[in-house]
Amino acid sequence: MRRNYEISGGKVVDSASPSTPIVVFSNPNEEEKRHLLDELKIDEHTLISSLDPDEPGRLEFEPDHAAIIFKRPKNYSAEDRLLFKVLSAGAFLFRDHLVVVVAEDAPLFDGGKLNVKVASPSGVLLKLLYRTIAHFLGHLRGINVMTDELEQKINTSMQNKYLISLFSLEKSLVYYLNALHSNGLVAEKLKACAPKLGFSTEEVEMLDDILIENNQCYKQAEIYSQVLSSLMDARASIVSNNLNAVMGRLTLVMIAIMWPTLVCGIFSMNMALPLSNPQSHAPFWIVMALAWLPLLAGYLLYWKLGKR
Repeated sequence: MRRNYEISGGKVVDSASPSTPIVVFSNPNEEEKRHLLDELKIDEHTLISSLDPDEPGRLEFEPDHAAIIFKRPKNYSAEDRLLFKVLSAGAFLFRDHLVVVVAEDAPLFDGGKLNVKVASPSGVLLKLLYRTIAHFLGHLRGINVMTDELEQKINTSMQNKYLISLFSLEKSLVYYLNALHSNGLVAEKLKACAPKLGFSTEEVEMLDDILIENNQCYKQAEIYSQVLSSLMDARASIVSNNLNAVMGRLTLVMIAIMWPTLVCGIFSMNMALPLSNPQSHAPFWIVMALAWLPLLAGYLLYWKLGKR
């Protein structure tokens, strides 16, 4: 799907005109791909890389444009089951216009705390990169909230599904760390090639802000990843310790239950045994005491261990 945008009052707004300085292709069909390849002369491999979620970020120069591949978060849905994924996107900066290719339809220029006015396609490109960082930060806050909720549920439940959910979040943070690192390299290369790309002084300063924000976002994701990894290790140790304690108590219960059975089995044999005096009831009570007193002692010991 194609969307046209123009720059008005320092902002990126929708436009109905087919000839606009900003064009976004969301999950382009075959006709739109042919337009990108044949008319805009975009390299086919670079176009495919823009839609490949496993493609690393990079900056390449073509005869009439610069191709930037960067990473952005995939829009989260319930079907992802707490797994936050990363997609690739392509930005093709020409002298007087910008073409963006993404794999899904999503707002690209809205949001973010940096309310900066843009005056050129190169400024729109930098705003797009900053919006991507803001998107990552929003997902990191969501992951942090989910982690706190899962931690509370794990404290009161022994089900494996909560541990699996934590593992999915930990896996997501690994994807995000790799994507943020890749975007940081792209931003550094953009700054190094700023004169060649025709960036103004204000846009170079914005690039510095992007590098700082991306680094802070990376550090935040790294902290969340370390905390989540430590939480998983601690939870596994606690579960293992609780299992050992439960098995020890169950073993004590089994031994206590087996003792009356053993005593009763021995004195029920059809042969002469001590205390086998049919004229007295004392042997019966002695056998019962031998059977049940150890059981009572085992119960008291179990109760004592359970209070620790």
